[in-house]
Amino acid sequence: MSRNVTVGLDGSPESRAAAEWAAREAKLRGLPLRLVHVREPVPEPMAQAPLLGAETQQHWSERSEMGVPPAEGWGRIARETAEGLRLRHPGVDVKMEQISGRAADALAEVSKDAALLVLGSRGLSGIGGFLVGSVGMAVIAHTDTPVVLVRAEEQAADEHEKDLAGIPSAATAYQPVVLGLDTSHPDDAVIAFAFEEAARRAATLRVVHGWNLPPYFAYGLPADPDLNAELSRQDAAELAEMLRPWRRRYPEVEVIGESRCGSPANHVIDASHEASLVVVGRRCRRSPLGVHIGSVTHAVLHHATAPVAVVAHD
Repeated sequence: MSRNVTVGLDGSPESRAAAEWAAREAKLRGLPLRLVHVREPVPEPMAQAPLLGAETQQHWSERSEMGVPPAEGWGRIARETAEGLRLRHPGVDVKMEQISGRAADALAEVSKDAALLVLGSRGLSGIGGFLVGSVGMAVIAHTDTPVVLVRAEEQAADEHEKDLAGIPSAATAYQPVVLGLDTSHPDDAVIAFAFEEAARRAATLRVVHGWNLPPYFAYGLPADPDLNAELSRQDAAELAEMLRPWRRRYPEVEVIGESRCGSPANHVIDASHEASLVVVGRRCRRSPLGVHIGSVTHAVLHHATAPVAVVAHD
C-alpha cells in the first residue's frame, strides 16, 4: 500500500502552495510528506529556466554567477521549504528527494509509490481558475494515482467557512467537498475518494450531477414544462438511489445531492467557489499518445477556484 503524499517542488510560488496543501493533507492522513524535485538532464543550469518559477530562476542565476553548483541551489530551496513545513505542520515527517529525467515522466513514475500526488498550478488572473501546464496535464493523463492541482494563491483559510466577521478562518469548519458525478458511468474509486476526503475533514459532501435538456431544444421547439419536471424528478431519484449505499457506508458524512439541468462542468465549477476540494474522475486510456482526461474534467481543471483532485478509473 502507498504510504506517502508526494508533491512536485521547484521553488515556484505555485509549487510552494502545493507543498503547503500537501502537508495539511499528509497530516489529515497521518502519512509522511515527500518533496520531489525533478532535474532535467541539460548541460547548463539556466537551460532549465522555462521549467521553473521566476524566483527559482533568479536564485539559480545569482548562485551560478558565484560559481555555486545548481544542485546546491536546489538543496537550499528544498531545505528551507522542508524546515518551514516542519515548523508550520508539527508531526508531519517531511522527506526530500531530487531525481533526474523528463519532468512529466519522472513525476508519473514517483507517483506509483504515493497515495496522492500534489502539483502546483498558476491562477488565471481575473478568472480565478487554473493554468494547467503541459507537464501537469501529461502527469494527470498518465498516472493511476490521484493527482491534486493547487493554485499559487491557495491559503489554508480558503478551505474553511467564514467566521463571524465574514472572513475565512482555519478555526472554522471545512467548506464542503464537491464531487462531480456522472450517473451514467459512476465509479466506486472516484466516489470513495470523495467520501474519504469529506470524512477526514468532517465536511459536507456535495454531489453535483448535470443532465442534458431534451433534444427538442436543439431544434428550437417549444419547451415542455411537464416533461422537464418529470425528467428532473427522475434524475434526482436516480442520483439519490446511487448514493444510498454510500450514505450507509459513511453515516458520519452529511451528503447533499444536486441534480441540475445543464452543463455538468459549469455546475461543478460554480460549486467550487464554496468548496475545500473538488473531486472529478478521469477514465483510464492506455494509449501512450496524447492527453486524454475528458472534456468535463478538463474544464474543471482550468476554471475551478478550489484545489481539484483527479481520480483515475477504468
